Amino acid sequence: MRKQILIATGLVAALGLTASACSGSSAAGDPKSVTVYSADGLKGEAGDGWYDKVFKDFEKKTGIKVKYVEGGSGEMVQRAVREKSNTQADVLVTLPPFIQQADAKGLIEKYEPKDAAKVDADSKDPDGKWVSIVNNYFGFIYNKKELKQAPKTWDELLDAKYKGKLQYSTPGVAGDGTAMVIKAMHDMGGKDAAMEYFKKLQPNNVGPSSSTSKLAPKTDKGELLVANGDVQMNFAQSKDMPNLGIWFPQGKGGKPTSFALPYAAGLVKGAPQSKNGKKLLDFMLSEKAQAEVSSVGGGFSSRTDVKATDDNAQALAGTMKGVEIFQPDWADISENLDSYIDSWKEATGS
Repeated sequence: MRKQILIATGLVAALGLTASACSGSSAAGDPKSVTVYSADGLKGEAGDGWYDKVFKDFEKKTGIKVKYVEGGSGEMVQRAVREKSNTQADVLVTLPPFIQQADAKGLIEKYEPKDAAKVDADSKDPDGKWVSIVNNYFGFIYNKKELKQAPKTWDELLDAKYKGKLQYSTPGVAGDGTAMVIKAMHDMGGKDAAMEYFKKLQPNNVGPSSSTSKLAPKTDKGELLVANGDVQMNFAQSKDMPNLGIWFPQGKGGKPTSFALPYAAGLVKGAPQSKNGKKLLDFMLSEKAQAEVSSVGGGFSSRTDVKATDDNAQALAGTMKGVEIFQPDWADISENLDSYIDSWKEATGS
């Protein structure tokens, strides 16, 4: 379990995207390198996250250096689209539905990593375009010091006490921000009801945030009382942010709800170092790397045959106890994502 926040080292690219080299500098043309474009959450601020451990072990085993570029899921896809005529990334990791969107845009090449058969069917593409490397769930955080207990319902967040004390990452840009729209549509019975809710919530909202990971430090300090997030990232952050608590708004049935939001990885079509990308995907799904998902990264292993029993794994199981898990229609969401985001923008005036 490690603190996971956006790393501000290495080069800073256009649109505020952050990049860091795990082992010195490496270029796309270097045959002993591999470039990863990823959503934030798996890399540690102090170099002690799951990515840090996996990349270090991978380089030690293969001699291949990992160049890492981080941002919101939507940002990573947009960057890959812009570079399509001069592809720079070898591996793309995003949260759904952005991995499906990347595939629809022709960014992903079919490749099934060595141990992909040991990943549950719901956590991988049936055509072999992507596979979960770390399982995860959408959630919210609150400041345990300022609030005696976590909110229970969406409607509680409309209270005036949350004005200027609530923030969520931007739908269409951040994976967790988009996930918030998906959960609201599910819990409230459809798009129209969800958009009406976001319109009512907007006066309390601080404003846009391209990265969900930036919201946890603000919540821990009390600058925010409530924010969105995901279980893996926030659980890991809570080690160094003791005021963070994880919670899930109730759905129509009166039970807290969530859905799987895996870190989904795919091989980039036209990757300059495709062979190295394949090797890294194989390595990330290896039994050793997957056994460290909970103990190092504070997440859930993608492999069904890896049964973690460490303290983190037990605590994570406790966090999810009593939470009703629903399955989004990812095909519909991927196809209609732009219209859903446009509706959210119209509702909030964003």
